This record gives sequence, C-alpha cells and structure tokens, in this order.
Amino acid sequence: MAYYYVISARNVEAGEFGAEPGGVRYLKVRETRLPRPSDQIPVKQWLAEVRDLADGNADQNIGKFGDVLMFVHGYNNDLKVIRDRQLQLAQDLVAEKWRGVVVAFDWPSDDSTLNYLEDRADAAAVAQELVDKAILPLSRRQLKGCETNVHLLGHSTGAYVIMEAFAQAEKDGRLFKTPWRIAQVAFIGADVASSSLAGDSDWAAPMFRRVMRLTNYQNPYDHVLAASNAKRLGVAPRVGRVGLPGDAHAKAVNVNCGEYFCTLDPGKQTFHGTFAHSWHIGNRVFARDLAMTLEGRIDRNAIPTRKWDEDELVLQEAPRPAQYARWHMQRNVV
Repeated sequence: MAYYYVISARNVEAGEFGAEPGGVRYLKVRETRLPRPSDQIPVKQWLAEVRDLADGNADQNIGKFGDVLMFVHGYNNDLKVIRDRQLQLAQDLVAEKWRGVVVAFDWPSDDSTLNYLEDRADAAAVAQELVDKAILPLSRRQLKGCETNVHLLGHSTGAYVIMEAFAQAEKDGRLFKTPWRIAQVAFIGADVASSSLAGDSDWAAPMFRRVMRLTNYQNPYDHVLAASNAKRLGVAPRVGRVGLPGDAHAKAVNVNCGEYFCTLDPGKQTFHGTFAHSWHIGNRVFARDLAMTLEGRIDRNAIPTRKWDEDELVLQEAPRPAQYARWHMQRNVV
C-alpha cells in the first residue's frame, strides 16, 4: 500500500483540516485519500520513515544519504490539488530518474481569491514553522556530520513562505546559531517581487546564506501573476513572470520557460490548476531540468535542458547526457 508524507500547519474543525493556521502535524497518508488529522503519526516515526525512504533510494555510488524535496504550495489551494501536485511531482521526478522523496508542507490557504491578502498573512504566520518543524528536523543529522540533502520547491505564494521562513529563522537566536543548510531551492510561478531577489536585498539575504543555489523558473505568459489581475492590487512585477532582476544574487539563476511554454498544448498535458501558472507539475521537460538541478552534478549553465539565447538561459527539450549515469566510475583508485 503506497503512502505520501505531509507536514500540515492547518487547524482542525469537526475532525477535518480547516483553512486557518493550527498546530503542526506529521501525516502519513494513503495515496488514495486526502489528508485527515487521523493520519498523524509521531514526529520521530515520520522522520525515520522519510529518511529511510530517501536513503534507500540513494545512489550508493555517490553517497549513502538520500534527498528530500519539500513542496510548498501557494494560495488558493485545497487539499486535493495539493495532494495531486505532490503525487504528480513525485511521479515525474521518478520517471526522470531522480532518486529522492517528495514531501509536502501544507500551510492554510483558502480556495477563494478574495482571501488572497489574508493568505499572505497566514503565510508569514506559518513561515517559522516551516523551518522549526520541517526543515530543521529533516536536516538535523547535518549537525552530526551526516547529510540528508533537503531541497525546497515553492509554487506561487509558496516562494513567499520559503523566503519568509529564512527571514524568521534569522531572528531566532537558536535557529540562527544552528549550522543547518538547504541544498537547492527552486521557484515556479513565484509570487514575490523580482526586486526582492537582488544581491543587496535584506529580505533574501538570510535565504542566500543558507542555500547552495536558487533556481527561478520564469514564464512571461503567466497571466495569474499579471499586475492587471484584480487581486494583485498593483503590486511590483513578480519574479515568476518577469524573471530575476539584473542585479540578482550570485547564487540565483533564472531559466526563462516562455519559448518552451508556447509549444505546449494544454489539452494534451497533465496539470493541476491554471495551466499558465501551474504547467510545470506534469511536464517531463521541467521535471528533467529540476531533477538535474537537485542532483547538482552539472553546472547551472550547462544543464542540457537549457540553452543560451541573447544572454539568458532558456528551457528546451533535450535528454540527459548519454553517459550521465556512469560519471561516478573510478579506475585505479587505492
């Protein structure tokens, strides 16, 4: 029987999850069902099972400890679409030969666009829980010299939650002094200002101090992030639509997906949500690029699913290198 793993920061009403912040619960859920409070298991059991799954899938030629990708969803997401995206993302990455485990951090977000601003307040409220109850427990063995590689994928307002989480952790003396780190962070349809990822951004600085790399997947055709959208109230241009600023932090890389996106037929692709804003999950080319990004074995500028076009990296359909799986081979090693 297959399960998926979730960390929930939602409240509980009448035995079901609600749409407001609540206590953190660690869930082990059957793939055929949506999460329920009754799916809660002890945190030590949850962590042990996730780590064992990750380590069991690890490429032993590279290292014995595995990879965990934590998916952080955006606003206007109900439990079904979060579940569907998590399972689809895991399926896509496995198909593209990534060997890690996908878990979800589920924060409260209502399914009404009228609650957009309230959801951003909720995102800030639960941001520290993401570090304290999700990232830190998964990365705890880093402190013992052993590494579970923890990665983050933020969709839409999930990017805001991730950035705010690092900012909140900076203010917590206990978390600030703990030498935890994140391997890769990726944003899709990111609902944060492009300028917030500049090299001198005070808000982004705590994140960049803790991560190895941030990859922003830009889609200039993402109408959900358009300034003209009524719910946006004229906010600054979003990084998921316009890309990184010219003075972006050195650890950040932008991948423009616009040209590739225009080749896609929504009627022939699996996706969950609004196509222009959430096409990534269900798309194998994106999954291939993300898989190689998480593995970190190829320089960000040389990943084959990217090409240079007028001084920017552009997503393209291309296979992994033919001998990629054999690059770990050694000879005459004492």
